[in-house]
Amino acid sequence: MGRRRIPETHGLVLLDKPAGWTSHDIVAKLRKILGERQIGHAGTLDPDATGLLVIGVGNGTRLMRFLGDMDKSYTCEIVFGSTTDTLDDSGKVTATFPAGPVDIAQARGVIAERFTGTVMQVPPMVSALKVDGKPLHQLAREGKEVERAPRPVVVHSFEVEPTAEGNVIVARVRCGSGTYIRSLGADLAGAMGNGAHIRRLRRHTTGPFRVEDASTIESPVLLPVERMVSHLNAHVLDEQAVDDTLYGRVRDAWQDEGPWAAFDGSGALVAVFEPFREGLAKPTVVFGGR
Repeated sequence: MGRRRIPETHGLVLLDKPAGWTSHDIVAKLRKILGERQIGHAGTLDPDATGLLVIGVGNGTRLMRFLGDMDKSYTCEIVFGSTTDTLDDSGKVTATFPAGPVDIAQARGVIAERFTGTVMQVPPMVSALKVDGKPLHQLAREGKEVERAPRPVVVHSFEVEPTAEGNVIVARVRCGSGTYIRSLGADLAGAMGNGAHIRRLRRHTTGPFRVEDASTIESPVLLPVERMVSHLNAHVLDEQAVDDTLYGRVRDAWQDEGPWAAFDGSGALVAVFEPFREGLAKPTVVFGGR
């Protein structure tokens, strides 16, 4: 068995995923373009969805765990009058309902009462959530449906507007990690005595990262790995502290309660520290070395 190649290309790619590509497709394409095998992303997007994918390359993949729980924002259209087996317009219609104009005032009232703050949500069968080691979407393709327990998710804002199509409304959602937008659309319609599916799902932000700053799969832009910790508190270390950090030594935690990024005098990322014991922090992801 050959020795695993040491990553040589490192950094962050903010990518505007086009429709028709899976997140796995994007990673495979980037491996060819960048010549780097070690690539991972934060937050899967459905094939039909578009928008921001945050991707770590090379040693940047070691920082992905600090990006996974970030809030995200989306837009989509909620189409009232029919449900599908995928909860979006790629699936087969499972039921039809009266498709008259949506009462936007009623929709806003239901949202305010039931779909903001902490919301209990059942993961859809077409999600990537694993049950007994298998993704739900794989079980769905096998014709199986399993019991899924409701899980709490956080919806910070859920705004809706009417469109020229009476049975279609536009939704803008800002939510915590793990929220399924297609389920929000279906659940909203159900609470209004109707049925719906979503279409044109697009992710606009993940934490501090915006789709406006993203590149395309045809011309991906590799950003410095330091951009991946831009949301963390930062401290600059002197030469002795840098040397101690490269040896994995703990240090005072300052006032930071969570992870924080340590830089050298030139602005290069040295490590990410996390709480270790009271008053102390430990470098858990270290860059550079001897």
